[in-house]
Amino acid sequence: MLADVDNEFFEESGGLAARGGQVPAQVDLNLLRTFLAVYRSGSFTAAAPLLRLSQPTVTTQIRALEQQTGRALFTRSPRGAEPTHHAHELADRLAGPLDALAALEGQGTGPAARAVPVHLAGPAELLCTRALPALAPLVADGVLLRVTTGLTDPLLDGLRAGRHDLVISTRRTRGRTLPSVPLADEEFVLVAAPVWARRVEERRTADGPCAAVRDVPLVTYAEDLPIARRYWRTVFGKRLAVQAAVTVPDLRGVLAAVVAGAGYSVLPRYLCQEDITAGRLVLLDDPAEPPVNTAYLVERPGATANPDVARVRDHLLRAARSW
Repeated sequence: MLADVDNEFFEESGGLAARGGQVPAQVDLNLLRTFLAVYRSGSFTAAAPLLRLSQPTVTTQIRALEQQTGRALFTRSPRGAEPTHHAHELADRLAGPLDALAALEGQGTGPAARAVPVHLAGPAELLCTRALPALAPLVADGVLLRVTTGLTDPLLDGLRAGRHDLVISTRRTRGRTLPSVPLADEEFVLVAAPVWARRVEERRTADGPCAAVRDVPLVTYAEDLPIARRYWRTVFGKRLAVQAAVTVPDLRGVLAAVVAGAGYSVLPRYLCQEDITAGRLVLLDDPAEPPVNTAYLVERPGATANPDVARVRDHLLRAARSW
């Protein structure tokens, strides 16, 4: 029965063969679904759990599709399955109809029909202070969220493997398989508690706070000082060569330590603006062009087969205009 529905759907959509001539009219739609899963996930191994198939079965189905189309679709590489030019063309033709069909198959009635969680991932700080509060109205309206925090590269790997629907990324993704859109800019500021700020001001020279913070403990996100080093390089044109007094792999923890008087740090303004306004933190520097990092929203291709993914995506993009 499902095969009949699939065939009717593609006939009404104009037919894939008519739009490219590379897909035989009677091709098994399961092979096309397997192809698209491999194309989007980047490897036969990553596609297998998404399809609930074994990796050898995925390989067999891709080989069968290559025989039917008469085209090589993937080449092996250390990074996985690299799509050929023909694979890119085929994916462009398949994505819309197959995603629409997946959405059609997922339709139903009653609350259970839409109770499919949206898997959202990103930096813990941005998710907890900006994204989750913004999404509260959707949750109240019945959207289910499953949230994962972590670093960008592992999260993007999880997106490719189908574990996440949306990822807030600290960098723009490259390539056609993971399109990204700018979400929000975060400005970085150099701050300390008032007790340290007074000491820095007393020692300030023509070089600005560079020399003045030399004896002030540095609180940072990681041992290699990624945010602070970038600030020094961008604003002062110098290399920061100090050892952190405290490292906390969560900027909210860095903020708490600095507010309590542990030392100084470089933090996103959105995270510490309330403490600056309240006087719990003081800006040690006010450059004309502070360092800015853009966060991007990356969507797993095909994720909008769950309509709530589109709701979460669109809501985040609207809310981020005021972040």
